[in-house]
Amino acid sequence: MTSTEAAAIALQDHAALWSVGEIRASDVVNAACDALVAGLDTPGLRVLAACTRAEADYDIHELLPEALNELGLTFYPLASDVGQEAAARALARRMLAGELTPREFTFRIHERYGHELPLTERLAELDDEYDVLEYGDRTVDQVDGEVTAEARRLAAHPHVPAEPTDTPS
Repeated sequence: MTSTEAAAIALQDHAALWSVGEIRASDVVNAACDALVAGLDTPGLRVLAACTRAEADYDIHELLPEALNELGLTFYPLASDVGQEAAARALARRMLAGELTPREFTFRIHERYGHELPLTERLAELDDEYDVLEYGDRTVDQVDGEVTAEARRLAAHPHVPAEPTDTPS
């Protein structure tokens, strides 16, 4: 994967996580800056990356959809079902990258979606299993292995364009 592909995926993940309230707007601005450094460049991305932390909370609603569109990425409306699924996939990639433990990953999924999101139902069940390990015959390593397999399933993601769809003028 090229650095521009990785930056595009990271920006898409940040946008999805922001749309469900998992991260702050300033985190998305930081991802936009990283995307510029990696070689992605569109007018909307530059404007988004130029936001201060204070501006980000107010301006991201207007700037993020345009920046993502210029890059051929998807903007997920706030708290939408597809946005929730994209955010779950983004958290799975974070767990696989070592940013979350399997237990933290299942806890965050379970806390945010309960047993209501079909895509993550098994992860909610596995979170429940962590809570009762001392009463059963399974080990933490066994549950961690199953969580990792679920994270890999979720992280399977369609190719994200690495090049902008509009060229800057």
